[in-house]
Amino acid sequence: MSFVKALRYFFREALVNLGRGYRVSFLAVLTIAVSLTLGGVFLLASRNLSGAVERWRAETRVVIYLKPATAEPEIQRLAAEAKAPPWVASVQPVSAAAARQRFRDIFPSLSGLVEGLGEEPLPPSLEVAVSERQAPPGDLATWLRAWRQRPEVSMVDDDREWLRQLETLIAVVRGVGLALGAVLLGAAIFTIASVIRLTAYLHHEEISIMRLVGATEFFIRGPFYAEGLLQGVLGALLALAGLYGAYHFVHARAASSLIAAMLATNFLGGSEIGLVVLLGAVAGLLGAVASLRREPL
Repeated sequence: MSFVKALRYFFREALVNLGRGYRVSFLAVLTIAVSLTLGGVFLLASRNLSGAVERWRAETRVVIYLKPATAEPEIQRLAAEAKAPPWVASVQPVSAAAARQRFRDIFPSLSGLVEGLGEEPLPPSLEVAVSERQAPPGDLATWLRAWRQRPEVSMVDDDREWLRQLETLIAVVRGVGLALGAVLLGAAIFTIASVIRLTAYLHHEEISIMRLVGATEFFIRGPFYAEGLLQGVLGALLALAGLYGAYHFVHARAASSLIAAMLATNFLGGSEIGLVVLLGAVAGLLGAVASLRREPL
């Protein structure tokens, strides 16, 4: 018998076994689907959060808040000085009046807080767009430290600091997801191994006859390996269907929720979908191999 015909026989017998024991097979498929769904949720969340960080990184600014009494000519002079380094892309001076108008436009319901005051409530500032890739190592940190020490400056706010904190959070989320997914995947492998072992016991008479007529161990065990593989693939497909349903549900609310927009901007890519299916197939095959590491009775 050729290898292709043997594979055909393996998968045909595996489908028959799945149909006969559909209840226990469904339990194995459901277990692996739950484990891959949980891992996929963390993968999807970290993927979209990483994409959001990259988009925000392109829009990050260093905001240099000046003392309230800084005059307009002094603001322009400081803006020109801030533009001097070659890795500074642009500097936008924002006067106190412009800052107040911006506050009113962004927070119309709170505009009363900045009205009726004798002095401008918000300080002037310089919004500096920097290119980290063009800045020599250490130069940007030195530049920021020098500006913080200047007498005209009250505070320097660097958007990149909270982005670094967010990246750390994404790494933690990804690590927790991988750990939980690995634990549940191990449980799924154990469940598939138990199901395959039970199926082998139910066919022990047929297996004994096949041995008597000279069938090889590979030919005897092949259908069980194929059954585990199919259970793993079915579990992965079920997990992907559940993930897509959850993604579609959250994505539909992206327009009204910032969190939804951050977590469900895009679905998994082709390589990531292939990885989920591959993990399911490998887990199912490992379960089958583990169940038959000793000869079935």
